[in-house]
Amino acid sequence: MKPSSLRLCVYCGSSSGSDPRFATAATDLGREMARRGVGLVYGGGRIGLMGLVADAVLDHGGRVHGVIPGHLVRAETAHERLDHLDVVSSMHERKCRMEELSDGFVVLPGGFGTFDEVFEILAWNQLGLIAKPLVFLNVAGYFTPLMAAIDHMFDAGFVKETSRTLLNVTDDVARAVDIATGPACVVDAKRRDVDVDAKRRDVDVDA
Repeated sequence: MKPSSLRLCVYCGSSSGSDPRFATAATDLGREMARRGVGLVYGGGRIGLMGLVADAVLDHGGRVHGVIPGHLVRAETAHERLDHLDVVSSMHERKCRMEELSDGFVVLPGGFGTFDEVFEILAWNQLGLIAKPLVFLNVAGYFTPLMAAIDHMFDAGFVKETSRTLLNVTDDVARAVDIATGPACVVDAKRRDVDVDAKRRDVDVDA
């Protein structure tokens, strides 16, 4: 398929996890993105689920843009076959750059780093700093406990009900790509006048 202008950021682990279904989903996602001509933005490594999704996109003729901090080039073994690899100075710069390059986000299983990235995107969407769709690909029920914890946040009154529109969950790869390349939900249009550069600074914006 002719490449589109769309690029999706995939957040996922730098390990493959304990269930082979995680690796299968990463490969299937990369293949589906390449089939649709959707480019990949990701953390730049060649190991774990990160490497699998990148390899699948590349092996099927797709485009891949990696972003990795200098101190992780060796630890995460930077991928050598990418179309573009940005080496940045910090984890925060990495997250900002990945968001800037991306039209939407797909979340595969991962650890603390993956959750850090995901919750920042959810917060930026909630605050109106960005308006980009995000979807959890719930492989083997990996995110089911997280969704229960998030439900508890709503029930306890720490997240407004209007923010539920930000949470998309599916166990289907094609559906995940549909959601991530579709329209975003804006929680509160009044927040769209928030300084869009605020996410690049260490500032507090009232949620």
